[in-house]
Amino acid sequence: TGLCASCGSLPDPVGAPLQHNCMTQDNRPEDSAVQAGARRHRILVVDDQPVNIRMLHMVLSRDYQVLMATSGAQAVSVCTAQAPDLVLMDVMMQGMDGYEACRQIKALPATSRIPVVFVTAHEDEQERARGLAAGAHDFISKPVDPQQVLALLRRILG
Repeated sequence: TGLCASCGSLPDPVGAPLQHNCMTQDNRPEDSAVQAGARRHRILVVDDQPVNIRMLHMVLSRDYQVLMATSGAQAVSVCTAQAPDLVLMDVMMQGMDGYEACRQIKALPATSRIPVVFVTAHEDEQERARGLAAGAHDFISKPVDPQQVLALLRRILG
């Protein structure tokens, strides 16, 4: 299944909320928190595989505003420009990997407090230590368990 029921495509531009021009106010799912005027937390999903972004969007979009980036460099840029409340980031990406992107996010005063959660298939202690040294807040294992992701976000964001 695609991101959008109408067009099934991944949105552009990078860093934009995951919704399309075809999704108008009239055909978006009801969201009582938004309708009541409450601000939804913004989650930046970073992965170089669009299928992984789509899956996390399906899990998160009911409760959170979802932003996206497809590389570590884009993640740093989106964090600087839009200050998400949390970053869910793949570790292994082409170009700048998740570790370096996390280090750069944590090095900037404006973004240093944004929690970064690594989404990884690597479960060994060396990789976990490397992530923590880069500034990671926590880890989620692939394949992602939707309930685990939601519970972790509720714990971190309140």
